Amino acid sequence: MAKFYGVIGYIKSVEDKPGVWKDQITEREYSGDLTRNTRQLQTADKLNDNVNVANEISIVADPFAYQNFHSMRYVEFMGAKWKISKVEVLYPRLILTIGGVYNGKSKASAS
Repeated sequence: MAKFYGVIGYIKSVEDKPGVWKDQITEREYSGDLTRNTRQLQTADKLNDNVNVANEISIVADPFAYQNFHSMRYVEFMGAKWKISKVEVLYPRLILTIGGVYNGKSKASAS
């Protein structure tokens, strides 16, 4: 089983001004294990196929992760940001299933 150490991004909507909401991005570092490592090409209506991974990463969760697992959006893995498609709570760990490339907001793009 391969080891994992990387950043997980959380996005939560907060009220900036009355009636104005914006995304607050928080990144935290976690360690754990890579329990499944697979790749899948998905045919699209484009010139190039989409690359999806169906990897599972098991992280040792802290209290922040347990309280905010519903806000997890992306994980940095192998030099790219990937969407977190599913989070399974198995105390003391969280099992993250990741899918396609994440193209949304991140801490680096918000700065």
